[in-house]
Amino acid sequence: MFFNVLNAKELVNLDNEKFSKNILMEKDNSMLAAIALKKDEIIDTHTSVCDAAVYVIDGEIELHFDAEKFKVDKGEILMFKKDREHKVVALKDSKFLLIKI
Repeated sequence: MFFNVLNAKELVNLDNEKFSKNILMEKDNSMLAAIALKKDEIIDTHTSVCDAAVYVIDGEIELHFDAEKFKVDKGEILMFKKDREHKVVALKDSKFLLIKI
């Protein structure tokens, strides 16, 4: 995979599933993953052990942190610190990159 040019939209597909994840790189707690989530699906509340960023390749998602909600559209990135409890809601069929460092 290294030294290849990849098409981000083709890194992960739903194929009649509600959720799909493709881990592209991983070392210790750091990770780069492509995730696809069907409209109205939720990734339940969880906490990251690393600082993280979500980059939306296609679609629109919403991240919930306690009482705060952030809508992230195609082409946008949201960064957040580790140990922040959050959940992800797909407002449309969506694909995004999850970067944990």
